[in-house]
Amino acid sequence: MRTNRKPGTGRNADPQPRGGDRIERVARPPQTGWDVVLVWFMRMTALLWLAKGAWAWARILDVWPGAVPFEAEPYGRQTVIVYFAVIDLIAAVGLWLTSAWGGVVWLLAATSALTLALLTPQLLSMTTPLIVAQASIVVIYFIFSSLAAGENR
Repeated sequence: MRTNRKPGTGRNADPQPRGGDRIERVARPPQTGWDVVLVWFMRMTALLWLAKGAWAWARILDVWPGAVPFEAEPYGRQTVIVYFAVIDLIAAVGLWLTSAWGGVVWLLAATSALTLALLTPQLLSMTTPLIVAQASIVVIYFIFSSLAAGENR
C-alpha cells in the first residue's frame, strides 16, 4: 500500500536542501576569489552612490545653508540635479543587490555624469580629481567584472 508522503521526508531523504529555491535542484558553487571581490566592490560603490543621490536630494530640498536655492538654478541644471537624484539612488539599490540591471543603471549614471561634466561643465560642474576618481571606479568595475567572469569559465 502506498502512503502519501511529502517528497524528501522518507527514510532516505537528504536532510540538507540542495538549493535555496525549490525550483532550483542544483546547488550553486560557493563564491570565492574575484566573485567576492566584485560583490564587495559593488556594495562599496553602492554606498558612495547612495550618498551621491542623497546629496542631490539635499540640493533639491535646499538643505545646505548658504547654497543657491534650487528654484534659482537654471532649468538645465535643475534637470540634471533631478536626473541624478533619481538615477543615483536606483543605481545604488541595484549595485547593492549585485544584480545585472544594477550594474547597467550604474554605468548609465556614471558615464552620463562623466559626459556631462566633460562636455557641459555649466550644467554639471565636477572638479578634475572627482572626474578622475569616478572614471577610475568605472575602470576598476570593468577589471573586476572581467576577472570574475574569467574565473567562472
